[in-house]
Amino acid sequence: MLFAVQMTVNLPPDLDADLRAATLTAEKEYAQELQQSGEWLHLWRCAGQYANLSVFEVTGNDRLNDILWGLPLFPYMDITVTPLARHPSAIR
Repeated sequence: MLFAVQMTVNLPPDLDADLRAATLTAEKEYAQELQQSGEWLHLWRCAGQYANLSVFEVTGNDRLNDILWGLPLFPYMDITVTPLARHPSAIR
């Protein structure tokens, strides 16, 4: 199943600097592992925002839920999930 996921990060300004650095490092490692596994197909920065638009290809809703809850930045994110279906006019 394909999903478009918009993630907006809202880190508290008073977050401990060491915790912030460790969380960002863990987030990068986790995201890269999922990209290498083929489940996180696309990761795009939303220009001018601390946000991204991503495309996931996973076995279903439960797997996507597990991935999102596993994000180290999850507690600081607003997330919108959109299930995707093939468009009949698409050439690819």
